[in-house]
Amino acid sequence: MRDINFSIDTIRILLHVLGVSVWVGSQIVMLALLPVLRKADVEGLPAAAARGFNKVAWPAFALAFFTGIWNLMSLDGSATTSYNVVFGIKFLLVIASGGAAFVHSNAQTPALRGITGGIGFAAALAAMILGFALSH
Repeated sequence: MRDINFSIDTIRILLHVLGVSVWVGSQIVMLALLPVLRKADVEGLPAAAARGFNKVAWPAFALAFFTGIWNLMSLDGSATTSYNVVFGIKFLLVIASGGAAFVHSNAQTPALRGITGGIGFAAALAAMILGFALSH
């Protein structure tokens, strides 16, 4: 039987998972909504939705990023080489996700928006998967 351990670590991990869930989850929601918004044929509707998305997604990214650093600082120094390698790859994917999303939100052409949106989402999802692998 396992004991329940509610501590500052619980809060740290909860905040990190919340930030990651909103960052990745909101991208999935936008992927589903974008065709509907375009079909509505209301001038500026997709752009308005994107602005609303940014108000939620970027704070979530910041929360995930800073709690990720907090997670790293909480390690006891016994991480294996393989853990460090996977963490390094995960960190690069997080940077790629944020960078691609930033370019996506400032892109002037549909092609660049599409490419950077896809890269940002794929990198975010891969980082999330590696995060789960690191937690076991």
